[in-house]
Amino acid sequence: MSTVAPRSPLDGSVISENISRYWRVSVVEVTGSTQDDIAQLVAEEKAQHGEVIATEYQSAGRGRLDRKFDAASSSALMFSLYVKPQRDKSDWSFLTLLTGLSAIFALTKLDPGFTPTLKWPNDIVIGDGKVGGIIAQVIGDGVIIGVGVNVGMTQEELPVAHATSLALHQFPILDRNLILASFLTTFEELFERWQGGEDLRHLYCERSSTMGQQVRIEHPDGSYKTGKAVDVTLTGELILEDGSRVTVGDIVHLR
Repeated sequence: MSTVAPRSPLDGSVISENISRYWRVSVVEVTGSTQDDIAQLVAEEKAQHGEVIATEYQSAGRGRLDRKFDAASSSALMFSLYVKPQRDKSDWSFLTLLTGLSAIFALTKLDPGFTPTLKWPNDIVIGDGKVGGIIAQVIGDGVIIGVGVNVGMTQEELPVAHATSLALHQFPILDRNLILASFLTTFEELFERWQGGEDLRHLYCERSSTMGQQVRIEHPDGSYKTGKAVDVTLTGELILEDGSRVTVGDIVHLR
C-alpha cells in the first residue's frame, strides 16, 4: 500500500536559518544535474568552499559508475556540495564514506530511534533497502559531493526494486529543508574533525552493515571476488580478511 507523504518545497531561507554561515545554499526548481552546476561554477572560478546546490528535480541525475538516478519532482532530497580539503589529496576518497556517515547521523539526530546503516562504499540503507546514495568527483583543488535521499517516495515511485524511502519506513520528519540542514550541520562537524587529522574509521565501521559480512565484490569488468569484510583504510578502501583491498565494485552481502 502506498504512503502518501507531504512534500514541502525546498526553501533556501528555511535551510539557512538552521545552519551555520559555513555554507552557502542555493535552491533551483529544475536542473540537469547539481553536480554539473557546481562544476560549472568551479570552471568559472565562482565556487566557494561550502557551496551547496539543491533541486526539486534533475533531468540528468547520476549515481556511482555513471548510473542514472531518477526521482519524481520533490520526492527526494537531491543536492551537491563543494569543499576544498586541506588534507593530502590521497586522503580525499574517504570523503564519500564521511558523507554517508554524516547522512545517517543527521537522520538519527532527527529521530534517535531510527537506525539506518551504510553499505560500502556509498549506499545509505534501511534494512535491505537502499534509501540514498553518494557520488564524489575531484575537480581542481576541491571535491564535489552529490547526495540523493529518497524522502517522500511512494512504493510506485521507487526507481528500482531494492530501493526504499524514508516515508515508507514512517520516518517522522519528511521536510527536506530540515533534513538538509541537519545533514550540513553534521557534515561540517565531521569534516572539520577529519581536516584536523582525526581517524573516523571506527565511526564508519560501527555503522556499516558491510563490516563482518561475507561479501562478493563484483567489478565493472565482470570479474568478482569473495571474502569477509573486516575494515576500511584511511582512504576508504574496503579491507577483506585475507588482507586484500577493494577500491571499486558493487558489494553483495552473502547470507
